[in-house]
Amino acid sequence: MLSVLFALATAAANALAVTAQHIASTSRRGLSLWRLVAHMVRHPLWWLGWGAMVASLVGQALALHFGPLSLVQPLLVSELVIALILRRTWLRQRIRPSAWASALLTVVALAGFLVLAAPHAPAVGPPSALRWAGASGASALVAAALAAAGRTGSPRRRAALFASATAVLWAIEAAFIKATTDVITSSGYGGLFVHWPVYALIVAGVAGLLSEQTALHVGPLQVSQPLIVIVDPLASVAVGVWLFREQLATSASRAPLAAAAFALMALGVVVLSRTAPATMEPSEPQRERR
Repeated sequence: MLSVLFALATAAANALAVTAQHIASTSRRGLSLWRLVAHMVRHPLWWLGWGAMVASLVGQALALHFGPLSLVQPLLVSELVIALILRRTWLRQRIRPSAWASALLTVVALAGFLVLAAPHAPAVGPPSALRWAGASGASALVAAALAAAGRTGSPRRRAALFASATAVLWAIEAAFIKATTDVITSSGYGGLFVHWPVYALIVAGVAGLLSEQTALHVGPLQVSQPLIVIVDPLASVAVGVWLFREQLATSASRAPLAAAAFALMALGVVVLSRTAPATMEPSEPQRERR
């Protein structure tokens, strides 16, 4: 239960960070780069966004400490729904009924997938060095292959390939976060930098950030965003099973239903990405404060 609560808190913090920093960066237009930076540094919402980003990292670390990757990472999909709520309540955007319907489908299908798949981690020891090497190497090779293939082609194809590479990197990054929290638990913060997980986390985090920015740059957001959101849980389940021996329900009665629920969740994410407002500009005039 703690892992679920911390995962949902992480999703909410991510949605808040994006919304707050967008408001801060667009509150003054027509500024040069350095004037814009100076303006944002003085803007309280910019700092709120950074605080939310830090809170999301802490929340994800706690969620992964208490629960398996195959439970925590799919729950982060709820960030899209929370962001839609913030768009309506904070930015005063008009949200189409189809967007609300797809958000509801995403939530219901996500809950159904987690109930039917019942992801859990048995009481086993920490992963061996061989399993770490295999999972890390395979993730790096898959991400590199996707990124290499994404260097050419149409904008949609390039965005799709770099988004998929980003999702794979985020999945192995989540495993490194989990390993880092285990180091803190066993050795304290003093032993954090004498063990390898924190360095692997930094490398995976930088690689994932660069891949994400490339995906956003080379093609439309409507392609990259849903693919990142959909592929990340799939890759996380694979990494969790490989590294931590996590288990999902595989009975003939539940596995097909869990797969169908995941497919519906993916459909909800795709439709939500296409029906949500294309920008974060408010649809309704903001009341001036006296």
